[in-house]
Amino acid sequence: MSLITSMETKLIAALTTSTVATLATSDIAGLNSDQFRALTTANIGYLTAAHIAAMTTNNLAYGLTTDQIVALTTVQVAALSSRQAAALSTDSIVALQTDDLQALKTSAIAGLNTAQVSVLSTDQIVALQNTQVAILSSSQVAALGTSAIAALETNDLQALKSGNIAVLNTDQVGALTTDQITALTSGQIGALSTNSLAYGLDTDQIVALSATQLAVLSTLQFGALSTNNVAAIETADLIALKTSIIATLKSAQLGALTTDQISNLTTAQAAALSTASIANLSTNQVVALNTNQAAVLSSAQVVALSTDAIVALETSDLQALKTSSFAALSTSQVANLSTDQIVALTSGHVAALSSKQVAALGTSAIAAIETADLLALKTFGIAA
Repeated sequence: MSLITSMETKLIAALTTSTVATLATSDIAGLNSDQFRALTTANIGYLTAAHIAAMTTNNLAYGLTTDQIVALTTVQVAALSSRQAAALSTDSIVALQTDDLQALKTSAIAGLNTAQVSVLSTDQIVALQNTQVAILSSSQVAALGTSAIAALETNDLQALKSGNIAVLNTDQVGALTTDQITALTSGQIGALSTNSLAYGLDTDQIVALSATQLAVLSTLQFGALSTNNVAAIETADLIALKTSIIATLKSAQLGALTTDQISNLTTAQAAALSTASIANLSTNQVVALNTNQAAVLSSAQVVALSTDAIVALETSDLQALKTSSFAALSTSQVANLSTDQIVALTSGHVAALSSKQVAALGTSAIAAIETADLLALKTFGIAA
């Protein structure tokens, strides 16, 4: 046992800084936690990097006071190994000054346990270097509080691995600022869990998403979006969605689209709408359809429209329907056509009517058929 390690705490406290600076690393390693706590903050500042490296994990866990932690220099903190950093108490982690935290080796950052990570302040989070954030594990990221998540600088957020983004819970995703949302890479967007998309994102965050970001969402991810979030998608972003996404829209999601969103769907997107979802279009949404969209609707899509939706079709849109789509109308759909819609029918539409469809027309509808169109009726149509 050396003279130093056998000293009482009051003698340890009386050591001069010059004496401390010349201590052997074995002396430092031999100090117990009480002796270490007895070192003044001035003496702490004179410990060399070699001294710090020689400290036992027990002394780091129980020997250092928060005042001593504050007294550490960046050079000293940089000397800590991953095992030593992991031994620090949560109070010690909180006491680390931002420049000292920056000085920690990435291996030391990677060695921090979840309890230590969970107590990092927003100032400490802001101070983290890009390489330190990039080394964080998914369990460490999951341990970050919402204020810590919101404090991540955008370039640091982009450094997070996709696996780390995948573990974010709804509260953490909800804490992301719109600037952070905009900064997410395509890979990170693709890693967001369906649960976080369903319950974490608000409408402001949805608005912040770019067309490129929305375009990488999978059908499962998009299907998880709430109706409010779907309605918040800007039209320029909506038209960037893959047709595979549009094809899997839930009825409630399609029903939530605004008339502006409906009218801005591309023809490919309109053609991709499922019959299950199109059946739930409101009359206002049907009115919002443009002629180009109406022209690409399939027979199955047109048949799926409610009678109210058929009645709501503007005459120009009805005229734009393919004859095959018009010919597929049910008798109840045909029976509800208005006289204005009948007048607007093309000769091709009239010629495509079946005998059952003609029979379903009311007398006022028959009377509204223009002469040129009437001539287009098949003989069985006249007979009907």
